Amino acid sequence: MDARAILMRLRDGEALSAAELTEFALGLADGRVSDAQAGAFAMAVLLNGLGKEGRVALTLAMRDSGDVLEWKLDRPVLDKHSTGGVGDCVSLILAPALAVCGAAVPMISGRGLGHTGGTLDKLESIPGVSPDFDGEALHRIVRDTGCAIVSASKHIAPADKRLYAVRDVTGTVESLDLITASILSKKLAAGLEGLVLDVKTGSGAFMKHKAQAIDLAQSLVSTANAAGCPTTALITDMSQPLAPNMGNALEVASAMRVLTGEAQGRLFEVSLALGEALLHGAGLFETETAARKALQSSVADGRAAECFGRMIAAQGGPADFLDRWEMLLPRAPVCIAVKAGRKGYLSGWDGTALGMTVVDLGGGRHVETDQVDPRVGLSNVAPIGTTVEAGDPIAWVHACSDNQAAQAAAAVLGAVHITDDAVDVPDLVQERIV
Repeated sequence: MDARAILMRLRDGEALSAAELTEFALGLADGRVSDAQAGAFAMAVLLNGLGKEGRVALTLAMRDSGDVLEWKLDRPVLDKHSTGGVGDCVSLILAPALAVCGAAVPMISGRGLGHTGGTLDKLESIPGVSPDFDGEALHRIVRDTGCAIVSASKHIAPADKRLYAVRDVTGTVESLDLITASILSKKLAAGLEGLVLDVKTGSGAFMKHKAQAIDLAQSLVSTANAAGCPTTALITDMSQPLAPNMGNALEVASAMRVLTGEAQGRLFEVSLALGEALLHGAGLFETETAARKALQSSVADGRAAECFGRMIAAQGGPADFLDRWEMLLPRAPVCIAVKAGRKGYLSGWDGTALGMTVVDLGGGRHVETDQVDPRVGLSNVAPIGTTVEAGDPIAWVHACSDNQAAQAAAAVLGAVHITDDAVDVPDLVQERIV
């Protein structure tokens, strides 16, 4: 491989062949491509793009730079991916509900990124739970329980791991082609037969504007379908936290309240919308209405919660988690109310600011080596449209010290918008991309 020749062609706006992109991806994985060359590649793609065919070729090349899982099951292998938001613990609800409804769900998930929470960090707030399993163990858990939520092994899309690290320090994270290839290379390496994408838009999302979210969704869907994985995307609202709680153990609690029938709301609705699209698209149900009813029943009769409990035990957690989850989840020593400063209508939240408040409390990472505190976060965050009086609680802060709690309360007050007039609540599901 002549990496320099490939870079020169890309620099000059020439289309690269699938063979060239494959060779470059393999070079990323095995070290033949230097850091300088990887950075030059990322910048050239950001500036010139790859085109639709090149995007598909890069995605497949990065997928094939490592292991691609194979399954021998009597049910379709399905998954979902979210582009990231705040209070988004859908995976903890959807994975077991899909499993109860006839799918196998090997959910390869990530950790917190920037202001957004990570599914693996949430899962690890449950005592004893591990997300790290080799291929044989992952197959066993999925076969026996129907679902697993795990981290990507070092053998899954190693070219993406290398390129992702370079993008972060070269100012090329925003490339639509590279975002698409990064997300899908890992998902496709899981051997999926169907995928649904939750592309967030709003103040708590990476894509703040709907047009950006639609562009990303279209890129992801067209690339995944061209790569042979039937895929649908929903554009969903992230102008406020999806669940009323933010923070790792607190979000597990939100998911458990949905799974045990104590709560529904926006979190449950997004879970249903994603699940019905995925199950119907995979041919497990003739209509989305039938798929929705099946998902609702899996929660109402407790089967989804029981499946989640079995998954937790299989991944090293307590065998009795379903019965004792409120006692087992860790709690912060300090909890204080954040009180509205005036009368009016709660008309909006700065979701990114809320997410960074949780990070500053210790619930996320400023740098990769930071240790996450699973106890801290925000709870009972009031939804848009709430009528408040001065002094009414609009959220609760869970912190390790009084000083941290006071700082977080001030940050929450800086992130809320209270107005004299009521506002319309944004639609939860805004677009469907197929």
